[in-house]
Amino acid sequence: MMTKSRMEAFSDGVLAIIITIMVLELRVPEGHDWHELGRLWPKFLAYVISFVYVGIYWNNHHHLMHTVHRVTGGMLWANLHLLFWLSLFPFVSGWAGESHFAREPMTAYGVVALMAGLAYTILVRVIIGAGTENHLLADAIGEDVKGNLSLAGYVVAIVAPLLGAWGAWVSGVMLIGVALMWLIPDRRIEQVLQRERH
Repeated sequence: MMTKSRMEAFSDGVLAIIITIMVLELRVPEGHDWHELGRLWPKFLAYVISFVYVGIYWNNHHHLMHTVHRVTGGMLWANLHLLFWLSLFPFVSGWAGESHFAREPMTAYGVVALMAGLAYTILVRVIIGAGTENHLLADAIGEDVKGNLSLAGYVVAIVAPLLGAWGAWVSGVMLIGVALMWLIPDRRIEQVLQRERH
């Protein structure tokens, strides 16, 4: 049976590669003045937002794994499902930045963000369903209002660009808003782990 440390190590490696791919998408300016550098702001902003997203998933995944006492085959596949969607962030990030956040790329970004959020939710449910050994996560998550709000925000981020030129900006605001909700790792898990130690 695979240990959770091996699952964590594999996930950490994949996430590190994803971030590396994203930064390699940032090309050196052709010119040598500040104006040329300034022209790269959309790509840099897309990179920063995606870096934060991948960092949030890494951080919360780390906290999530603290609650796991039993790893199953279903968990391994659910984890791979999450990593698949996260691996698409470099693509949609590059497309959004290259297009100066046009409607279609922002919709695509929203779809990838939504699918990553759904994949994380599935992973949480699979961990909880793996047995009573993983009861700490069930205690921490509860009704998962935060997770459901995030998924709703992603749906708005997908639909908004389709409604007009202003929609791409609404999409960006929603994506940043959801990221801010998760910037601090899930305190519910920390609280349950502290109670368990005492």
